[in-house]
Amino acid sequence: MNVVTKTITMSDGRTITIETGKLAKQADGSVMVRMGNTMLLATVCSAKDAVPGTDFMPLSVDYKEKFASNGRFPGGFTRREGRLDDYEILISRLVDRALRPLFPSDYHAETVVNVTMYSADGIDMPDALAGLAASAALSVSDVPFEGPISEVRVARIDGQFVVDPTFEQLEKADMDIMVAATLDNIMMVEGEMNEVGEDDLLEALKVAHEAIKIHCQAQLELMQEVGKAKRVYCHEENDDELKEKVRKECYDKAYQMAASSCADKHKREEGFKAIVDEFKAQFSEEELETKGALIDKYYHDVEKDAMRRCVLDEGKRLDGRKLNEIRPIWCEVGYLPGPHGSAIFTRGETQSLSTVTLGTKQDEKIVDEALIQGHDRFLLHYNFPPFSTGEARTVRGVGRREVGHGHLAWRALKRMIPEGYPYVVRVVSDILESNGSSSMATVCAGCLALMDAGVPIKKPVAGVAMGLISENKGTNYAVLSDILGDEDHLGDMDFKVTGTKDGITATQMDIKVDGLSYEILAKALAQAKEGRLHILGKITDTLAEPRADLKPHAPRIEVMEIPKEFIGAVIGPGGKIIQGIQAETGATISIEEVDDCGRVEIAATNKEALDGAKAKIKAIVAIPEVGEVYSSTVKSIMPYGAFVEFMPGKEGLLHISEIEWKRFESMEDTGLKEGDTIDVKLLDIDQKTGKFKLSHKVLIPKPEKKG
Repeated sequence: MNVVTKTITMSDGRTITIETGKLAKQADGSVMVRMGNTMLLATVCSAKDAVPGTDFMPLSVDYKEKFASNGRFPGGFTRREGRLDDYEILISRLVDRALRPLFPSDYHAETVVNVTMYSADGIDMPDALAGLAASAALSVSDVPFEGPISEVRVARIDGQFVVDPTFEQLEKADMDIMVAATLDNIMMVEGEMNEVGEDDLLEALKVAHEAIKIHCQAQLELMQEVGKAKRVYCHEENDDELKEKVRKECYDKAYQMAASSCADKHKREEGFKAIVDEFKAQFSEEELETKGALIDKYYHDVEKDAMRRCVLDEGKRLDGRKLNEIRPIWCEVGYLPGPHGSAIFTRGETQSLSTVTLGTKQDEKIVDEALIQGHDRFLLHYNFPPFSTGEARTVRGVGRREVGHGHLAWRALKRMIPEGYPYVVRVVSDILESNGSSSMATVCAGCLALMDAGVPIKKPVAGVAMGLISENKGTNYAVLSDILGDEDHLGDMDFKVTGTKDGITATQMDIKVDGLSYEILAKALAQAKEGRLHILGKITDTLAEPRADLKPHAPRIEVMEIPKEFIGAVIGPGGKIIQGIQAETGATISIEEVDDCGRVEIAATNKEALDGAKAKIKAIVAIPEVGEVYSSTVKSIMPYGAFVEFMPGKEGLLHISEIEWKRFESMEDTGLKEGDTIDVKLLDIDQKTGKFKLSHKVLIPKPEKKG
């Protein structure tokens, strides 16, 4: 067994070890990465040949956390791990987006990367190690890969940048970003922050890159020591003569189409398609059976080059806009009467219809992951139906892309929800039209819908997607604001930035080329701020601030705190008391222990129900006072007296001798029966037993003695 290990020492003294040659040796490449007691196994397997006709990189990345890694049982009926949850999908996407651009453009074999957490102690965050593990597995394999890369998390805590913080440290951070990079270039960024400046984000990227360079160097040394040669492959058959013919006969027409300033997406697509269809007309059906796919491939390259040259040489974009120009925007709020808030945000040919639903504690999302348990009170879901792009296809559930886009919008808006807001909030964005950056439309529509619902967000939030066309390693470039779908597909960068007027709240960036300098990033951020402020102006023109009140049909919630010792009294045996209050008033009540008190949340659709439930709870938690007179209800009759409830949830014995001034031989003589009401005075409370001494006779005149 030839085990090879490399150790990376971090600036704070912690170490990361990369080990290969011990586990999963039948995979094309495998490594175990360890930091403290957190251990991730990464494997890569790639098919020897490509499926005929495949002209893309069929890469799959799965990140999975085992519950046993932290000594826990999975939830659910089967008590075993199932498909990836949203969190695991998000980490899988982070790794995928960093790796995908670094495979050779002509490599088309099915490739699967698996990263599995097998051990963790809840101190170090495993997701920050997933990119390093995946890259190391590829580096020691024979799979062609133009890496290595690594990923690190950078947090700003008390003004200082911390690389790969612990769970505890991250709770104090005002910036949390994940960065992936090679030795030379940043490839991917995603994260959230508390209204930070553009310069702060750039500084965080530089800190991340310095740490990543050390990771990459360790992988290069590991790869050299393992000494596995990269495989020889041939996944493409090319026809240089046909390629030149396509370029010669189609390029000028494609350039004219790109420069025609056609703002209609479908007309533009038809125009580009007509060029290649005209070219194909010179071939017979038999010839197209063998050459058709190659023609499409070569024409795609021609179309891409024409669009890029048009931007770089003439400053002309496909729809005729200036480089920093935002497409026309229109917004509307309150469009739907049923939801608690709604908004439409349309920017060019991208449109989001977003709704807001306000709920109670019972609507919280339960978080039950291997290392994280808790509840989410702010939810955002993003849906991308096929009709939004005119595609005739049925919906088959939520895809990874929808999870990722929704998460970015969630990050953009979540810090604007006030702390302690009593409602659980769910935003749903349905994309009705799409041509570029529907996630940023979701941020804008979601912001408007929140304000329409009367959620008192701290500040409005907007987002914009930036693109890049560059050549010669960035020496000649153009930064594009509010990119179209085609500009994203044919360009070199997709850089989404969200924020308020005062700073950035979230960002996501994917780079497709080498040589992206910090100068270009700085220009993109400055141009993004300009676009964001423009969009914020359109949002506030539509609705300047949150509505002063909720919609009439929205639930009304009040939160009250009660002494911890009264929680049981409000709930009652088997939930009898709280269920009775809910049934009688129509309100919904939830109660939990928070710190040293009980937090009671009361929700109702009308004030009468809310006040009624609140009054009953206040009566239960009221402290009995010696000397006070209470109207009580007889609950049970005993030979020695009657047990009466003189306050909700509080019973005491009215002894037979305390009913009247005269002597009764039995309780039957008193005439009291269950359900009767009788006034009693609280004479005393036994401090040891908590029992109440009650009397009725002291409330009536004492008969004078005869004689």
